[in-house]
Amino acid sequence: MVERASMVGSRIRERRLLKGMKQTELARIAGISASYLNLIEHNRRRIGGKTLNHLADILDVSTALLSQGAEATLLNALRDAATPDASANTPAPELDRAEEFAGRFPGWAQLVANLAQQRDDLTNSVNALTDRIAHDPELAASLHEVISTVTAIRSTASILADGQTLEPQWQGRFHRNINEDSERLASEAEALVRYLEGAPGSEMTVRSPLEQLHAFIAQHGFHFSELEGVWASARVDRLIARSEVLGNDAARRMARSFLQQYVEDAHALPEREMEELIGRSGLDVDAIAALTGQGLARVARRLSSLPMELVGPVGLFVCDGTGRMILQKPALGIDISRTAMSCVHWPLYEVLTGAGRVVQRRVRQEGARVLALAVSEEVCPARIDRPALYHAHMLILPDPGPDAAGKLLEVGSTCHLCSFGACDSGSFVS
Repeated sequence: MVERASMVGSRIRERRLLKGMKQTELARIAGISASYLNLIEHNRRRIGGKTLNHLADILDVSTALLSQGAEATLLNALRDAATPDASANTPAPELDRAEEFAGRFPGWAQLVANLAQQRDDLTNSVNALTDRIAHDPELAASLHEVISTVTAIRSTASILADGQTLEPQWQGRFHRNINEDSERLASEAEALVRYLEGAPGSEMTVRSPLEQLHAFIAQHGFHFSELEGVWASARVDRLIARSEVLGNDAARRMARSFLQQYVEDAHALPEREMEELIGRSGLDVDAIAALTGQGLARVARRLSSLPMELVGPVGLFVCDGTGRMILQKPALGIDISRTAMSCVHWPLYEVLTGAGRVVQRRVRQEGARVLALAVSEEVCPARIDRPALYHAHMLILPDPGPDAAGKLLEVGSTCHLCSFGACDSGSFVS
């Protein structure tokens, strides 16, 4: 893997060429020798401080872009775009050069990422519509009516087109049938289109209920100030009724369940109390849980739902017992592949074997370093006819550095898109 810092010289060279400057010209303006600049541009000399700032000013580019390269979100988007397509007979993309590509050609890289996003959005829309056609009884009935009416019109038309002489009475009757069936078909088709469209200009009918829930939560910034005080439960239905994102009953049921959990967490850990605890203990989940007597999972959910100005960038991922992601709040450069399970999920999977399991890992994914705290929570107790059900929570916090407990865990994007050759998990992937 190419380290981000080692590509500074390549970025300087690309920016110089884009501006049409010769190496000697840039060296002269920067006040350094051409031979030294040549070594820098070939990544043979490290550069920083005033010299880097001066070169950035001359090249009309931010120092951060030269020193850090492309944003982590852009790199994650490029890796998502590189997800292998089994049906496409094309060469595999050079994943180890994604950072170089994004740093040298940020415009092209963003275009590729945008096209991949459009591809995924269209795929999701098709899948959602396919699932809806297969399982929506109202839609199935409407399609059945349309097909039946078209079949009736075709049968009547074939009799008239047969060339046989018909008595005027029968001929008029067939014409009348075609006219009536055509009117019925037009009415049914119009109703079907209205049903599929949902609302003018809205795409919510082609989103899955889970996608609608995530859009609803993101629209509120993961923080619902209306639910932070007394009478919060009475406001849940009002929030759902006001939403233009929640487009069907399934999405509204999921939103109601999420908001009711939010109310319970806010009641157990009020925002003002959390502010005092954070001021005293920082983002120490274990300390807050001990001081309040609340579970680690609840503390993790609560921290992720507080305003950013209070807790900073905090992420949260929640999955059910099957590993299906049911809540995502990305943060700190840790993003999750839209098209495959991400390796950064490993701490989540480690705690799914039982209630109360806790795993803390320092994680690095393509330059982004975070502290991941994963804990499982029992959501349904065991019965004679079924085992207990668990949800796994993973809180994403800023990496406190080597002093934190736990070895730094290097992870890639997915097993199919990975530059690590010595990973035990990769040996199980064909």
